[in-house]
Amino acid sequence: MAAAERPAPTPPNRQIDLALQGGGSHGAFTWGVLDRLLEDEHIHFQGVSGTSAGALNAAVLATGYQQGGREGARQALKAFWQDVSRSGSVFAPFSASKVNTITDSFSLDMLPGYKWANSFFRSFSPYEFNPLNLNPLRDVLRRHIDEGAIRDCALHLFITATSVRTGQPRVFTGKDLSLDALLASACLPLLFQAVQIGDDAYWDGGYTGNPALYPLIYETESLDILLVRINPLVREGIPRRSEDIMDRINEITFNASLMSEMRAIAFVSRLVREGHLDPGRYKDLRLHMVADDKGLVAFGSASKLNTEWSFLEQLFDLGRASAHQWLKKHRDDIGVRASLDIDKEFLKASKAPKR
Repeated sequence: MAAAERPAPTPPNRQIDLALQGGGSHGAFTWGVLDRLLEDEHIHFQGVSGTSAGALNAAVLATGYQQGGREGARQALKAFWQDVSRSGSVFAPFSASKVNTITDSFSLDMLPGYKWANSFFRSFSPYEFNPLNLNPLRDVLRRHIDEGAIRDCALHLFITATSVRTGQPRVFTGKDLSLDALLASACLPLLFQAVQIGDDAYWDGGYTGNPALYPLIYETESLDILLVRINPLVREGIPRRSEDIMDRINEITFNASLMSEMRAIAFVSRLVREGHLDPGRYKDLRLHMVADDKGLVAFGSASKLNTEWSFLEQLFDLGRASAHQWLKKHRDDIGVRASLDIDKEFLKASKAPKR
């Protein structure tokens, strides 16, 4: 057979863990990333760690995958986000259906009543304005997540929530996975009552692990972790409005745990490579990242509450495009080398730009 007629070699299977950040409706960006990754039949997921919206994506992914493989997972994610859009107030206790008639930014802070609503929810607790503890997200999750599927799925799920009592993260996995664990992981304390599970109450996992990486290190065999990051590390300019200041504080807070874990991983990996630590006991991880700070930073933090379908579709397209570019550039790095420079992305992010 002539060389030109030889069939192309079959690409090797590439096994990778996923780490999915939370960020309200910006989780639709992660939906786009997952949709593109699921198209590549030679990439296999072993573990998935998710927080808040990342936890919801992880659970829907696992449910769909368990019931219908890769295509089942893709269809499940699409159906979930369509339902989120129809439900309207999953991430915000007020409607944003007319936001696009006011501005093309998709950010709710342009709505006439947003500042009033923001002030209201900072003045009254969810125990006061929502004494019946109504949460529309629970109904959405019931329609799209099978608790048996997420517990028994071949994918190892790790869902992080924050203990109100201790301030420490709790990672739900295996038999402990439930709709309540997912609601806890996505429970913003100014909008929803803490979720009671057993003897503890829980708030959003983003305060202590957004997402938590250590379960992937200790509980899976894969050395490759792909972080899907949707919270910008850097936002230029000084916020001056009170709501902008609070949004930036929340952004920094929700990135803090990730940056701490990244520093620890970089330190341990360097010691392993230098021969100071036993590679049989410690992992020299290969980290990767899909992100689009330029695309997402333009929307602002308030847009994380917007579930308008046209906005979710735009985020989905950004996520698919980012994943496609990452695969094009780094697909062959999986199982071979890291494609994320931790020092550049996380350890030097505080340096001011040159003028």
